[in-house]
Amino acid sequence: MKKDIHPTYYPKARVNCACGNTFTVGSTKELLDIEICSNCHPFYTGKSKVIDVLGQVQKFKVRAAKSKKK
Repeated sequence: MKKDIHPTYYPKARVNCACGNTFTVGSTKELLDIEICSNCHPFYTGKSKVIDVLGQVQKFKVRAAKSKKK
């Protein structure tokens, strides 16, 4: 095996989110700046919205209801 080919691993790398949340993870970078985390992501906070484009969501619900009846 070749020596010194792996990057330095930081077990307590600091992550800064745009929302102000900070936490630590293991990474090959000492400081990570991210735009979205689990505290501000709409899916995890329960604020997600379904955008219905051209009635596609409604069409899907109708097809799903028909397939359950069979």
